Amino acid sequence: MRVAGERTFSAPRAAVWHVLNDPASMAATMPGVESFDVQDERRWRANVKIPLGLGTLGMTMNMEKIEEREPEFARLAIKGNGVGAILSMTTAFNLSDEGGGTKMDWEADVRIAGPVGSMGQRVLQPIVNQQVQHVLAALDDQVQKAASPQAPKGSPDPEPETGTSGADEGVSPLSPETYEPEPEGPTTSTED
Repeated sequence: MRVAGERTFSAPRAAVWHVLNDPASMAATMPGVESFDVQDERRWRANVKIPLGLGTLGMTMNMEKIEEREPEFARLAIKGNGVGAILSMTTAFNLSDEGGGTKMDWEADVRIAGPVGSMGQRVLQPIVNQQVQHVLAALDDQVQKAASPQAPKGSPDPEPETGTSGADEGVSPLSPETYEPEPEGPTTSTED
């Protein structure tokens, strides 16, 4: 299946180019990344859990930059393997100056084989569209971070935002009330 679109960023082309060509920044845009390994400036690998409706699909994805014309165009080839699916994808983007920002025209050709791929385009297209929107929103965040003035040298990096299940704060995931931790010692009266 083929997906394509355009996105405008209120950032200079150099900032957008940097994010799109920095493996760590790109890892931050991908949903479900569990680990990420840069092999060299053109190749990297990610272990991901791709959300598929009610479940997830674990995959190892190998990415390679196969074409590049800095600072305007790049093409990636992505191969993924997981239980029940083999992914083959090519994606490309073209950057141009627009107003005070940058316009990105992008496209991706996604092919999925195996039992997951046999679900068909009608089932997979909404999932792919949802993941594309997630990646583009995360890309906006990464571009804004890259375009903003850097923190002064020597200042600590901000703590990354992390979510919890709520249990650490004494909140049940099933109800918003806090709950008490398990009592210590006997839980029934020993007196008559």
